[in-house]
Amino acid sequence: MTQKKVKPGNLLLTALFAVLSAFFLMPLVWMLSAASKTEREVWTFPIQWIPQDWNLIANFKAVWMGDVAFGLFYMNSVKIALISTIATIVISAMAGYALGKLDFKGRSLIFTLMLAFMMIPEQATLVPRYIMIKELGLYDSHTALILMGMFSSYFTFLLRQFMVGIHNDMLEAAELDGAGFFRIFWSVVLPLSRPILATVGIIKFIWTWNDYQGPLIMLNSTKLYTIPLGMQFFKEEFGTRISVMMMASVAAIVPLLVLFLALQKQVIDGIAIGGVKG
Repeated sequence: MTQKKVKPGNLLLTALFAVLSAFFLMPLVWMLSAASKTEREVWTFPIQWIPQDWNLIANFKAVWMGDVAFGLFYMNSVKIALISTIATIVISAMAGYALGKLDFKGRSLIFTLMLAFMMIPEQATLVPRYIMIKELGLYDSHTALILMGMFSSYFTFLLRQFMVGIHNDMLEAAELDGAGFFRIFWSVVLPLSRPILATVGIIKFIWTWNDYQGPLIMLNSTKLYTIPLGMQFFKEEFGTRISVMMMASVAAIVPLLVLFLALQKQVIDGIAIGGVKG
């Protein structure tokens, strides 16, 4: 077997990317380190990356067992993010399938209007959305946030573009076997769209989890607050205790890391497929 020669240029790029990766990971490493330290060690300079006096358990108790209802805020975020993400995937996938694979009158017009609406900034529709939610009697409820978050022109466009690349031969073969529109969508289109669905799910979950503007405008009761709003309570209660704030921040990003690590293969596959098609 012949050994492949390593090109100096590729080796240099790999080393450069490794250095950049370490550089971008430094804030995360410092946050993990600070969450395990006493307050005195956090302010020590130069930085001690490995704590001398571990205070991990005390900081954990201050976050989860303190006066601030962090667990309640956490579950609110999980509820809103999960429901919004699942609803967005289902609705956007069906809309993308209809716009990409079904032939009906007015399809091009609907797609053009959707592209036009994508150019409107979200902030420009904030007041009309607030009035609509108020008139529907949904103000100060999780339903308002879920309802606003489950429809997305961007993700519909993304899924439509991916589904257009699916060969019609597969769909026609399923149709000859007696499958209807919904059967073809469920058994053929969705399995082939798994990488892009994973990408949409990750992006939507992260956007919803980190959303600050929506809950700030639509929620008034403290018991309904999500993590971004709940962090403000920590700032008021533990503003001078950086170690506790970092512990809360670590807890806030754990679901995002778990989601990405669980679906990273599908995301990479989706990017690769998109690159080949391009």
